[in-house]
Amino acid sequence: TAYTTEKAYMGWLRRFEAFLYPKDAMEAESSEVVRFLTFLAEEKEIAPTGQNQCFNALLFFFRYVRDQPDVDFRGATRAKKRQRIPVVLSKQEVTRLLELLGPKFRLMGRLQYGAGLRINEMLRLRVKDLDFDRGQIVIRGGKGDKDRVTVLPGTLRDLLTMQVDQ
Repeated sequence: TAYTTEKAYMGWLRRFEAFLYPKDAMEAESSEVVRFLTFLAEEKEIAPTGQNQCFNALLFFFRYVRDQPDVDFRGATRAKKRQRIPVVLSKQEVTRLLELLGPKFRLMGRLQYGAGLRINEMLRLRVKDLDFDRGQIVIRGGKGDKDRVTVLPGTLRDLLTMQVDQ
């Protein structure tokens, strides 16, 4: 599991223990997990993705830490997906935002936006991942430890070449 997933799972385990207090998670029953998942959906109005992450964290805990491979958490109220209108910046807003970045970070911001890179993908990018001939960037070990290919923005080709030369 990725380090960020481990941190998230530990966070859910701590919240579950706080919910159980004074009882310890090592003594918890599957019915208490169902109560906790229902509490998150009904009282905390958590997003479905958060509830799913919590479910997976506690499932991992019961299966591999508590050694209960057949544990069953059925019966929990599922969190309802909220309808959201996506926030999309206008071309002018994006341009203004990128201009506000300091000169040291402007190229990184433009590359991240233009290539659709996640933060970790941007930070792990290496010169060998830039393919100027094909106009693409190879992302290695991205989300879910998957490799993928994305576009190398043509408008940044000269700036990136100069950066590589430096």
